[in-house]
Amino acid sequence: MSATIALVDDDRNILTSVSMALEAEGFRVRTYGDGAQALTAFGRELPDLAVLDIKMPRLDGMEVLRRLRQSSAVPVIFLTSKDDEIDEVLGLKLGADDYIRKPFSQRLLIERIRALLRRAEAVRRPGEAGAEVPTIVRGRLVLDPVRHTCTWAGQPVVLTVTEFLILQALAQRPGHVKNRDQLMDAAYDEQVYVDDRTIDSHIKRLRKKFKAVDDDFGAIETLYGVGYRYSEE
Repeated sequence: MSATIALVDDDRNILTSVSMALEAEGFRVRTYGDGAQALTAFGRELPDLAVLDIKMPRLDGMEVLRRLRQSSAVPVIFLTSKDDEIDEVLGLKLGADDYIRKPFSQRLLIERIRALLRRAEAVRRPGEAGAEVPTIVRGRLVLDPVRHTCTWAGQPVVLTVTEFLILQALAQRPGHVKNRDQLMDAAYDEQVYVDDRTIDSHIKRLRKKFKAVDDDFGAIETLYGVGYRYSEE
């Protein structure tokens, strides 16, 4: 069954042209002209992936994402202004999985969508059919790759696809340092380029989520100039 993509943008030309391109690739597309309309629809049924423009009337993309992340880890790609780097940083801190700068090529967007859907599928189905996929237990951390669930000291922590893959890469080998390139490889397809700041933003987001359930959380350690490691408590 083809994936359902939600496209949220106040530019009707983008909604029309991009939805046509996505449908030509076999996707089902739902289009929304503003964030409030999209959130109402998401409350009824979530898409498989959402593409959000940041600059929109009524509710902008940042607020849509903030509200969405209160209850859902659905993959999200941000559309951001070409030179507005603050949008990218804030978007990642709020829990976006990826971003694309305007103006963008439709082919690039389609490639990013396919890459993120593959990552989401890899999280949902991490093993071959019939294979046992072990739950990762590291101290108070429990990661279940099959169910895409995470708990800390018995408390649920809702993670996006990207966050889950980064944490899984760190927790698989406690005490071993992973540099940013290794974390990029773990969380992104080879054809998707992200910079160091992207990984750093995801790490900050991870820490914030765990600190929300445990003020003393410190299992993700930074080794400045080297990378990150998971310290089993």
